[in-house]
Amino acid sequence: MVARSISDRWTAKKGAGALALALFCVLGVALIQRAGWLDGLNGGLMGWAGAARDSGLGQHLTPLMRLATAIGDTIGRLAILALVLPALLWRHRRADALWLALMMAGGTALNLILKQIFAAPRPDLLPHLDIVHSYSFPSGHAAGNMMMFGALAMLAGRVSANWAACVMIALIGISRVWLGVHWPSDVTAGWIEGLGWLALCRVWLPARRG
Repeated sequence: MVARSISDRWTAKKGAGALALALFCVLGVALIQRAGWLDGLNGGLMGWAGAARDSGLGQHLTPLMRLATAIGDTIGRLAILALVLPALLWRHRRADALWLALMMAGGTALNLILKQIFAAPRPDLLPHLDIVHSYSFPSGHAAGNMMMFGALAMLAGRVSANWAACVMIALIGISRVWLGVHWPSDVTAGWIEGLGWLALCRVWLPARRG
């Protein structure tokens, strides 16, 4: 039985519109951030993160945030793909494996392009607890893991997978602010970018049969 029929799937027009809207929102966040209108919010939230991580409880949470960031970085996402793709192939879900690989490759390229366009420096409000070399906006961790865990939830097709994806996406995004390497607006823009890319790629999400 087909779980996702042609009529249930997004059309290319809807997908392209969703991505265009997402990119427009990313541009809007970038312009507002560059104008300084988000300085108070960004500084306040990052200042709170700095105070929290210096507290007694925060010192125990920092290893968790480092772990979340490690899972969500490029090597972590590649490791997840190295586990998931063979599993999909073993279960004869070749179309799903190809879709996931191409979706992640295209989404990663999109984020790298946007980083070069905006060329935003990293925040310097807090000491960095992670080594970073790229531009700050939009967050690659936020975008990449919105794509990765969002796609895995789509392929799983379970409510529990949706909740697990939300937890991982939120935790990894928060960890970037906690570690002092991204403004909250960088993370928000990354989430928006990743969601828009997922909406576009959903057009080609293979129908599940069972």
